[in-house]
Amino acid sequence: MSLRTTIFAATYDRMSRQSEEAGLRALRQGLLADATGRVLEIGAGTGANLPLYNDSIESLVVTEPERPMLRRLQRTAREFAPLALVLRAPAEDLPFEDNSFDTVVSTLVLCGVDDQPRALREARRVLRPGGRLLFLEHVRADEPGLARFQDRVNWLNRLVVGCDCNRPTLATIEAEFGVSRLERTTMPKAPKFVRPLIVGTARSRS
Repeated sequence: MSLRTTIFAATYDRMSRQSEEAGLRALRQGLLADATGRVLEIGAGTGANLPLYNDSIESLVVTEPERPMLRRLQRTAREFAPLALVLRAPAEDLPFEDNSFDTVVSTLVLCGVDDQPRALREARRVLRPGGRLLFLEHVRADEPGLARFQDRVNWLNRLVVGCDCNRPTLATIEAEFGVSRLERTTMPKAPKFVRPLIVGTARSRS
């Protein structure tokens, strides 16, 4: 457990509050309205999504690899999702059988995993054929000037918050899934190098 992960966990909700209140929470809620059946959320952090799941889900499992985040996630789950199963596990090595879930949820996760392609392969593996990945992720900008700026500041972003702001995440998703719905938008009240955002649904191929 590093000092950075401990501090980040302790300050994450406060740092993200403005974005959440300015529209990020609404984007999460719209995305999670499509979660059905047996649901797995990877990299659940402090549990920002937990109050937003609807009654159409059959079961909910949430994973988080970092112990400081996990403690906060467990507290949030006790309040908002007491029937959820909370597990410590990295997205790249999920402790589940093949075809275990109908929906996998990834929100602001794929920027920080150690191995993005492996994490998405794992998501595809645990989904049943035709199951859905629901994603909300900040990504490398399409606009060349902003993309170059992201490249220049990425080292600092990684140092401070432990994620890359310039990953070609959509292309990595498309390598494993068929994207059926995609919205390009911006993260509200966020530094410009993390504003480009994609929100959508992808289906596991048979």
